[in-house]
Amino acid sequence: MPTPLSRDEAFELLSEWVTAAALRRHCLAVEAAMRAYAERDGADVELWGVTGLVHDADYERFPNPASGHPRMIMAELERRDAPPEMIRAIASHADYLGVSRETPLERTLHAVDELSGFLVACAMVRPEHIHGLTAKSVRKKMKQPSFAAAVNRAELESSAAALGIDFDEHVTFVIAALEAQGEALGID
Repeated sequence: MPTPLSRDEAFELLSEWVTAAALRRHCLAVEAAMRAYAERDGADVELWGVTGLVHDADYERFPNPASGHPRMIMAELERRDAPPEMIRAIASHADYLGVSRETPLERTLHAVDELSGFLVACAMVRPEHIHGLTAKSVRKKMKQPSFAAAVNRAELESSAAALGIDFDEHVTFVIAALEAQGEALGID
């Protein structure tokens, strides 16, 4: 029977595989959002948090979508006998793998992944960082194509819809999750 990867083991893996501070921050932000949603929804907080923490752990070493990310972290998790639902969720967050998002874990990881990165970017350009960031100000930043240009704005909204949640409510919820971890994320 698969055994959950502990948070400490996951962080050790992340630290070993990821040297870039920005990518580590992103993974920690996704973890924070995943834990918050799991807690709100009565899901397995550790499973969801660890899934968020390691979802991009191979991106720095193996960024090629044709042969690398997220296949390498999935293979490592399989080697460590991680739960199949964790591995499938990580596969489903990469659209190019064509793995449908069927479970709340899968849909939530997809919904918080890009949004967490966008919100951290928003926080980094504000004097008060994450504090006072609102859905309205996030929408305003979304209208600036040059700001965090790689983020697909339509996907931010459609992934919230797939969760069955209003986009502004989703943004507000994730902001609160990130704000609670603001010091660790460097956005306090």
